[in-house]
Amino acid sequence: QVQLVESGGDLVQPGGSLRLSCATSGFTFSRYWMYWVRQAPGKGLELEWVSAINPGGDSTYAADSVKGRFTISRDNAKNTLYLQMNSLKSEDTGVYFCVKVVSGSTWYYDYWGQGTQVTVSS
Repeated sequence: QVQLVESGGDLVQPGGSLRLSCATSGFTFSRYWMYWVRQAPGKGLELEWVSAINPGGDSTYAADSVKGRFTISRDNAKNTLYLQMNSLKSEDTGVYFCVKVVSGSTWYYDYWGQGTQVTVSS
């Protein structure tokens, strides 16, 4: 079965860095777009899209709120997705999820992990 397991979340001071990882299994990782999304505290079920990467890993996209600070990458040999987070701000606090994306005539999230908590605070 499809599994996505995020790790790397932590408590970090503003200006600090973290690297999130998402280990995947149960599907052909190299064939799918992957996203990172986050859920801010108090936002209920609202998810904010953070970043995207194409199957080959040579095209990436980032939300304006994280552009220049966060870098998405993937290792298709290891079936693993990453998010390098630099210059962290308090507003980056939240639960971060990696998402397997179905692309085509319509795009939608079909699987996501349990999330990893990132807290940015002094």
